[in-house]
Amino acid sequence: MAHGGSILVVDDEEPMVRMLGLALREEGHDVVETTSPRHAKRLLLERQFDVFVVDNIMPEFTGLDLIKDLVQSVPDAERPQILLMTGQPTIEGAIDAVKSGVLDYLQKPFDIEHLLAMAAHALEVREMRAQNRLLLAERDEEFDNYGMVGRSRAIREVLACVRMVAASKSTVLITGETGTGKECVARAIHAQSLQRVRPLIKVNCAAIPDNLLESELFGYVRGAFTGAMTSKRGKFALADRSSIFLDEIGTMSPLLQPKILRVLQEREFEPLGSERSEQVDVRLIAATNRDLTRMVAEGQFLEDLYYRLNVIPLHIPPLRERPEDIPILVEHFLRKHATHVGRPIERVEDRALELLCRHKWPGNVRELENMVERALVLSTGPVLLASGLSSLGVAAPAQAPSLPSARLTDNVAWAERETIRQALIATHGMKKHAADMVGISPRALTYYLGKHKLLDA
Repeated sequence: MAHGGSILVVDDEEPMVRMLGLALREEGHDVVETTSPRHAKRLLLERQFDVFVVDNIMPEFTGLDLIKDLVQSVPDAERPQILLMTGQPTIEGAIDAVKSGVLDYLQKPFDIEHLLAMAAHALEVREMRAQNRLLLAERDEEFDNYGMVGRSRAIREVLACVRMVAASKSTVLITGETGTGKECVARAIHAQSLQRVRPLIKVNCAAIPDNLLESELFGYVRGAFTGAMTSKRGKFALADRSSIFLDEIGTMSPLLQPKILRVLQEREFEPLGSERSEQVDVRLIAATNRDLTRMVAEGQFLEDLYYRLNVIPLHIPPLRERPEDIPILVEHFLRKHATHVGRPIERVEDRALELLCRHKWPGNVRELENMVERALVLSTGPVLLASGLSSLGVAAPAQAPSLPSARLTDNVAWAERETIRQALIATHGMKKHAADMVGISPRALTYYLGKHKLLDA
């Protein structure tokens, strides 16, 4: 329910204006009344109103004349919701009113309760539209170029490729290290495609256990397994006539891979427990941070599926290969997080920016964003200083440490431990992301954590 708002009431009949003003004030609204269209025109330019209630037939000029002038002179975001009063409504007049920007109209004589209900509705519409503009602004702020912020040649090439790829329905395989923005690219492809009117269905294959992923993707029928009391549609069914994004597809079980291949080849699948196939018209966008060609050679990934996925390959370069984007990204993330953190940083010291550009960023854009947010939280002044970066894990490049021993086995163990330790630092202790970064399974990571006594890392 919308709260009381500011309302301008215009009618050349003074008793009518007074009656409407009194009723609206009793509902908690701030009301300004006038019997002069010229005075109303001046008021609309001098201050903002939430709702504009105006009679159509008046001397000097009509209510529609006032409305058309208002639409031309006041931006949409600042314009009140308009209610038009008229004693002689016609179909043509109603159409003209709507085209002019009128939310609704009241046919004289009308019940006061009707006016109060319409005014409350107008306030709700204005509030919802304001919230929608805010959400759109936040989306644009957060997702410049659909999340891909940068001016480097590498990013421009990615964006150009996205625009070309979006026009087709071909399968896309997005590759790149953890944190480079593969999901942003998938969203950009879908947002510019013909399927954009329907939602992009997203599935993180690494986040769902193998025994549940099949039912998540293809659904199941009642009685398919113990506990299946009802049927459930899978993600592929939900993505019909749209796009599905399979993130981290390199983690998918070899037993499930042939079923994905069947969807790509035959455009059909069978829900668990069903004897009937379902047809589906879906565009598949897949992403991985793993080397699928090596996995194919090692028998860990189905060769036919790889070639079906790799119709249009799109590689996202790591941040260390496009350091010229770092200043733009830092500025972007400072703006993004300043509002909810409440400690804006006005600028970044040149030396600090130099250190940020020289850092290797093993966690890529995700790591950089996390660092910027921490810098905002921990900042004590309006300038981000180089001296404050060391506590955030960013410092001047140091000389590579010497190997701890002349013995090969000692050096191998040291390399294992340092690799795991640095990955945990870069991913802020997120073990799944650390495993992805170093190219091993979460189970293997657990083994190395125990082997090198890093369980508390």
